[in-house]
Amino acid sequence: MDDLEKAILIIFDESGTVTSVLKSQAVAFCQQIKDSPSICSICIERLCFSNLVQVQFWCLQSLHEALRGRYSGMSTEEKNFVRKSVFSMACYDTLDNNASSVKVLDSPPYVRNKLAQILVTLIYFEYPEIWSSVFLDFIPNLSKGGVVIDMFCRVLNALDDELISQDYPRTPEEGAVSGKIKDAMRLQCVSQIVHAWYDIVSLYKNSDSELCAFVLDTMRRYISWIEIGLIANNTFLPLLFELMLVEGLPDQLRCAASGCVLAVVSKRMDPQAKLTLIQNLQMSRVFGLVAGDGDSEFVSGLASLLTGYASELLDCVKHINNGDLKRASVDLLNEVLPSVFYIMKNCDIDTTFSTVQFLSGYVATMKTRSPLTESQLFHVGQILEVIRLQIRYDPVYRDNLDVLDKVGKEEEDRMAEHRKDLLVLLRNVGRVAPDVTQIFIRNSLSSAVGSSLDVNVEEVEAALSLFYAYGESLSEEAMKTGSGILRELVPMLLSTKFPCHSNRLVALVYLDTITRYMKFVLENNQYIPLVLAAFLDDRGIHHSKVKVSRRASYLFMRVVKLLKSKLVPFIETILQSLHDTVSQFTSMDYASKELSGSEDGSHIFEAIGLLIGMEDVPLEKQSEYLSSLLTPLCQQVEILIAGSRIQNSEDSPSKVTNIQQIIMAINALSKGFSERLVTASRPAIGLMFKQTLDVLLQILIIFPKVETLRSKVTAFIHRMVETLGSSVFPYLPKALEQLLAESEPKELVGFLVLLNQLICKFNTSVQDILENVYPVIAGRIFSILPRDTIPSGPGSNTEEIRELQELQRTFYTFLHVLATRDLSSVFLSSKSQVYLDSMMQLLLFTSCNHKDLVVRKACVQIFVRLIKDWCTRPEKVPGFQTFVIEAFAINCCLYSVLDKSFEFRDANTVSLFGEIVLAQKVMYEKLGNDFLVYFVSKGFLAAHCSQELAEEYCQKLQGNDMKSLKSFYQSLIENLRTQQNGSLVFR
Repeated sequence: MDDLEKAILIIFDESGTVTSVLKSQAVAFCQQIKDSPSICSICIERLCFSNLVQVQFWCLQSLHEALRGRYSGMSTEEKNFVRKSVFSMACYDTLDNNASSVKVLDSPPYVRNKLAQILVTLIYFEYPEIWSSVFLDFIPNLSKGGVVIDMFCRVLNALDDELISQDYPRTPEEGAVSGKIKDAMRLQCVSQIVHAWYDIVSLYKNSDSELCAFVLDTMRRYISWIEIGLIANNTFLPLLFELMLVEGLPDQLRCAASGCVLAVVSKRMDPQAKLTLIQNLQMSRVFGLVAGDGDSEFVSGLASLLTGYASELLDCVKHINNGDLKRASVDLLNEVLPSVFYIMKNCDIDTTFSTVQFLSGYVATMKTRSPLTESQLFHVGQILEVIRLQIRYDPVYRDNLDVLDKVGKEEEDRMAEHRKDLLVLLRNVGRVAPDVTQIFIRNSLSSAVGSSLDVNVEEVEAALSLFYAYGESLSEEAMKTGSGILRELVPMLLSTKFPCHSNRLVALVYLDTITRYMKFVLENNQYIPLVLAAFLDDRGIHHSKVKVSRRASYLFMRVVKLLKSKLVPFIETILQSLHDTVSQFTSMDYASKELSGSEDGSHIFEAIGLLIGMEDVPLEKQSEYLSSLLTPLCQQVEILIAGSRIQNSEDSPSKVTNIQQIIMAINALSKGFSERLVTASRPAIGLMFKQTLDVLLQILIIFPKVETLRSKVTAFIHRMVETLGSSVFPYLPKALEQLLAESEPKELVGFLVLLNQLICKFNTSVQDILENVYPVIAGRIFSILPRDTIPSGPGSNTEEIRELQELQRTFYTFLHVLATRDLSSVFLSSKSQVYLDSMMQLLLFTSCNHKDLVVRKACVQIFVRLIKDWCTRPEKVPGFQTFVIEAFAINCCLYSVLDKSFEFRDANTVSLFGEIVLAQKVMYEKLGNDFLVYFVSKGFLAAHCSQELAEEYCQKLQGNDMKSLKSFYQSLIENLRTQQNGSLVFR
C-alpha cells in the first residue's frame, strides 16, 4: 500500500485504535490529493488495481465530487477518459484490456451505488447532446449476466432519485434537465429498455428471483412517465400476473410484480381511458390471494395494489358522467370492495393510502342515492366494522391507560388524534344510513357485553365510543323522540352494568354517552330512575377511581341542569345516596388528593344546589336541606379557624387545603339559588347564606397571607353579590377592608375585578363604598405602576412584568367602569383629589402611547366621559379644561395620530380613531371656541396645516355629520403626515 491507501484506511478506521491526531493528518493528506488537478486520473488508476473497498469508495466519491465541481473546466480529453473508464467499469470490462485490473462491480452494493451516481452525473452533463448513446450502449452488455443487469438497474434508480422522481424538491434547472432527459429517452431508447426488462424477467424468473425483483422495482419507477402501452399490453401484463398468481415463487418477486401493476393502475390519465385500462387488467383474478399469510411481503404488496386499484375506481365513479361507464365503474368498485374491507381489517396498509379518505369518498357517493342498494347497505356495515376496529385500543396498553401513567397518557393522546377523522366518517355514515348504523352499534354493544373479560375492555370502550360519536349526527328532534332503535338503545345502555366497568376508560365513555342522550330521557321520564342509578352507584359518583368519580360529579351536574324540576320527586333519594360523597369531599383525606383542573369534585355541590334551590321544593324542605349542608360545613370552618387562633403558628398545608375545599363546596352549592328566591320570596334562605358569609369572612382575618384562601373567599363574595343582591352591602366594608390588607399586584387585580362587579350590578348605589376604597387603591397602584411604559420585548417576559401588565389593564377597566357608570365624582372626593393629577397623566400617556389599541381606546372614552361630566360653567374641576385643551387634545387627538405607527388599515386603529374624533366633537360642544381656536392655532399650525384645510375642519366639526367629520379628519391627518414626516412627537 502506498501513502494514499494508508491514509484512506485510517480515515475509515472504526476500531478506535487510531488517534484523533493521526486521523486528522490522514484527512488533510487525502484532501490535498483531492485538490490535485489530476484527481480524476489518480482515482481511476486506483480503481483499476486496488481491492480495498474503502479505497474504491473514496476514489469513486472523490471522482463524483470532482465531476460535480469541475466538469465545466475539464478538457475534452479528460472528459473522454473519465467517460470511457467509468462506463467500462459499469459494463464489467477491464481498462485498456488489462486482464489483471480489478472489477468494481464485484464490490459491495454501496460501492456500486456510488459508481451509478457518477454515471448519472455524466448523464446530467452530457445526455443527449454529447453522450447520446449511453443507454443504447448499455443494453448489449446486459447479456454478460446479473452483475451488469444489477448495475444497469442501479444507474436507472440513481437517475430517478437524482433527477426524475417528483418525490423530491427540484431546482428549476434540475427540472429542465429532467424534462430534457425524459424526452430524449422516450424518443430514443425507452422501448429498447422495456424489451430488455421483459427479456431479463422472463429469463431469470425461475433462477434469480432477487435480480428479477430488482429489475421490476426499477421498472415500477419509470411506468409513471413512459408510454403506458409498452407495459399495459398482451405481452408484459400476462407476465406480471403470472408472477403474482404462481404459488411457490418468492414473495419478493411476487410483491415487485404487484408494485408494477399498481404503477400501471395509478398512471395519470383521462378517467374514461383509465376505466378502459382497468377493465383490461381483469384484476378480479388476484382478489382471492389477499387472504393468504397476512404478514407476508407479497400480501402486503397486494394490499397496496388493491387499495390503490379501488381508489382509482372511486375517482372514475366521481368523474365519469356517462351513465353506462359510471355503472361499469360502480360494478368494478363493488367487486373489489370486499377485498379492500378485508385488507383494512387484517393487513398493514401502505402509509400512502388513507383509509378514512377513501371510505369518506365512497360514503359521499351514497348521498345522492336514496334508497341505498343492497350492496351499498352491506358495504356500510363493513365500513362501520372497519371504524370499530380502527378506534379500538390495543390491549397491551390496558393497565397503562387504566392508571393513566406516562405511557397511557401518550397512547390516549395518540388515539384521540387517530380517532378524529374516523369519527367524522362515522357521523357521515350515520346520516347516510341511520338504521344500519344504529343496528351495528346495538350489535357491537351486545357483543361487547357478552365477550370474555380479557378482551371486553377494548370492545366495550370502542362500542360506547361509537354510540357517543353517533349522537353528534342526530338532530335534536331525533334525539328527543328516539328515532329508529334509539328507543331500545338508550334504555339498554342505562340498565347495563359491564363486567369491566371498573376500568377508567370504559367508565368515562359510559358516563359521557349517557349524558349525550339525556334529551331522550327529558322526553321519556320513565327512565329517570335508571339515569340516577347509573350516576349514583359504582358506575359513576361511587366509582373506585377518583378521576371517574369527579367526572361523574360534573356530568351529573349537567344532567340536573337539564332535567331540573323533573328530579324534585327524587331529591330525598339523591341526597341520601350522596351523603357519604358530600362528607368525603371536605375531609382531610379527600382534600389531599390531586385536583384535576375544573373537575375538582365540587360539582356535586353545584348539582345539589340546583336540585334544592328550585322554587318547586317546599320552603320547609328547602330550609332543611340547605341547613343540613351549610351548618356542618360552617362548623368545620369555625373549628379549623379556632384551632389556628389557639396555635398561632404556621398552618399546615392540609388544613389550608381542607378549608379551601369547604369554601369551594359552599360556593358551588350557592349557584343553585337565585337572587329573587333568597331576597324576595324566601328571605330565610338568604339569611343562611348571610350567616355563612359572616363565617367565611373570618378566614381573611385569620389567614391574611394565604393567597389561595383569599382568592377562594373573594370568589365566594363574587357569588354572594349575585345571590344576595343589595342585601350583601352590610358585609362589604369588612370584606373590602380585609382584602385591601394585601397590596401585591395579583391581589389588587382580584380586588379591582370585585369592585367592577359591584359597580356594574349596583351602579351609583356603591358610591359611598368607592369613595372610601378608591384613595387606598389609587395610592397603591400609582406607587406600583411606572409612569410611562411597562418594559416589553426580550427579557421582560417575567412573572413580575406579566402581573404588572395585568394590573394595569384591570385598573384601566376599573377607571372606565367608574367613569361610564356616573361615578366620576368618586375621583373628586376629598381623599381622592390628591391622586387626580397622577390619574390624568397616566390616562394621557396611555391614550397616546400604549401598544394595546383597545386600552388606548378605553382611555380616550374615559376622557370623553370626564369632559361631559366636568366641563361645565362654572368650572367644576379647576384646571381640568385647560389640561384637556392643551394636553389631551393636542397630544392625543393630533400628535398621536400623526405618528406613522397609527395604521389606518388596522381595524382596532380605525375604532380608536373614531373615539378620538368623537372626543373632538364633545370638546367643541362643551368648550366651544376655547377648544377650537387653541387646537387649530397651536396644533394645526405646528403641523404645517394650510389655512384652507383648517377652515374646512372647523366647518366639519361644527356640523352634525360625524361620518363626514371622521372621513375628513383622516384625510387631513394623512395630508399632514406627508408634510411633517414624523417630526412631531408626544410632548
